[in-house]
Amino acid sequence: MAIPVLYKFVQDTIKKQVANMYLWPKTLEVPIMDASKASKKPVGILLLKVVRAQNLKKKDLLGKSDPYAKLKMTDDKLPSKKTSVKRSNLNPEWNEEFKFVVTDPENQSLEINVFDWEQVGKHEKMGMNRILLKELPPEETKVLTLNLLKTMDPNDIQNEKSRGQIILEATYKPFKEEDMEKESVDGVDEVQKAPDNTPAGGGLLFVVVHEAQDLEGKHHTNPYAKIIFKGEEKKTKVIKKNRDPRWEDEFEFVCEEPPTNDKLHVEVLSKAGKKGILHGKEALGYIDIALADVISNKRINEKFHLIDSKNGQIQIELQWRTS
Repeated sequence: MAIPVLYKFVQDTIKKQVANMYLWPKTLEVPIMDASKASKKPVGILLLKVVRAQNLKKKDLLGKSDPYAKLKMTDDKLPSKKTSVKRSNLNPEWNEEFKFVVTDPENQSLEINVFDWEQVGKHEKMGMNRILLKELPPEETKVLTLNLLKTMDPNDIQNEKSRGQIILEATYKPFKEEDMEKESVDGVDEVQKAPDNTPAGGGLLFVVVHEAQDLEGKHHTNPYAKIIFKGEEKKTKVIKKNRDPRWEDEFEFVCEEPPTNDKLHVEVLSKAGKKGILHGKEALGYIDIALADVISNKRINEKFHLIDSKNGQIQIELQWRTS
């Protein structure tokens, strides 16, 4: 080690070998969340009525198109809402109403897409547009006639082609201070508490099956709803020969813990009549409802479009009650 050249060589070798034995720290960059994108409390409700569309351009080679409108609020994690499908109609009239929670009226917008419904394959887009919430005067109903566009790019020359118009009625209702204190989106009474014998840390999932609309069975329409939650099954009463049944049936499911990651499965079926030897019960549609929003908001009351149904909808109210 006294030899100058050898000393440096030995030192460098030792450092290199020791360095290889260490796990050196690595840089971990943690981006700070943009405050504008953080979760915000509701500050109002957008009431939207999809009135009709006109002069739509047909997409089908044979016959007319089957249009429906799809609605989505920006920065909203909930699924898009849809109108019913109007068969073989280029001037459809819907007159269907929807509600959307508003958290940032200065920056949010409502996206409207019109599609041509297809039995098989992808639904073809007929046009789109959007409503900027900041352009809606509070507490005032505004009738809007929007041209359907190919894209929202103002420089896209394809937007010059006529694709028809959609007529809407929009009303933005900001919450008053007392409403915001209640934190109740639908303006109803507070959710009741669960019974005293509810498991600690758990709660009660309260389900109200209100009604359904535009149900259509192939051989009969005697609808009832079947609710399945964690293997437990419950049914509404059967309403005979009715495409728009109103049940107003209530059900309760006791939960050991909040079902944040679970879903509620709802099927609508038609019971065969007494002479239903040839044709048994029929499936009229179903829906799977994620319960995370119910747990966080304590209550939802919405209309859902039934999967595997042309126009069928069902209105279900869900409450999460804790003691």
